[in-house]
Amino acid sequence: MLLYFCNMLVLDGKLVSAAVKEDLKAETQKLISAGNRAPHLAAILVGSNGASETYVASKVKNCEEIGFISTLVRFEETIDEATLLAKIAELNQDPSVDGILVQLPLPKQIKEQKVIEAIDPSKDVDGFHPSSAGKLMQGLPSFIPATPYGIMMMLEFFKLETKGKHAVVIGRSNIVGRPMSILLSSNIPNGNCTVTICHSHTHNLKEICLQADILVAALGRPEFVKADMIKTGAVVIDVGITRVTDATAKKGFRIKGDVAYDEVAPLTSAITPVPGGVGLMTIAGLLKNTLQAYKTNNGI
Repeated sequence: MLLYFCNMLVLDGKLVSAAVKEDLKAETQKLISAGNRAPHLAAILVGSNGASETYVASKVKNCEEIGFISTLVRFEETIDEATLLAKIAELNQDPSVDGILVQLPLPKQIKEQKVIEAIDPSKDVDGFHPSSAGKLMQGLPSFIPATPYGIMMMLEFFKLETKGKHAVVIGRSNIVGRPMSILLSSNIPNGNCTVTICHSHTHNLKEICLQADILVAALGRPEFVKADMIKTGAVVIDVGITRVTDATAKKGFRIKGDVAYDEVAPLTSAITPVPGGVGLMTIAGLLKNTLQAYKTNNGI
């Protein structure tokens, strides 16, 4: 069921991810019925960061729900870089593993970029390898970083018009901001936007945001985007997921997005909630990439 509030559409990630997972589950069952093994995702988790623990647990749970095989490899916070790279090399060479992800962030003694580049590009289901990024830039078939991929699926599901629109992306990370800007500006369905990328050195940020038909907030600062930064009728995509301490909450914290939802939502034509929005679509994008890797690597 689509939810509206004051003529505003709530972009429900639960609804879209459930539809994506149902399709993936049906396709997986067909593959297994035809005598093939199930797709296999291997995740590596270093340390015990609370947010990472929650996210990886959700990935494992979702794999089980759609019939994928999942392997979780755990290492202590004190692991050295060589040990981690050796494990990645082992998974690269394992023909039963289709997709590999290393949960970020990593401890200071490990160079994240070196780890990203160590993953076999054919198993790079996070879409972070330079090979994947380069192919995305050139419009070639590639693994799309899971969060931007999930957002594009959401735009498609809700049939939101993007062609000719002005999209403003706040944030320039290789994980969200940059690939999001490439996808929105590409000549593809749910693309063809004119895109402005904003960041910490952008002058007149408020004025730029007020020009946005589509605003993607991906800067990791809770409730940074206020009502006075939103054009009436804009589509707002909130990528932020930050734990904010709150003694009144049962868990001692609340999850906040980059957008001040209560004051911004009434101005929009559509908006993603936090939680329940983009985060769920990130996992859907990861699962889609894993199935793609499985098919490509097994000639299906």
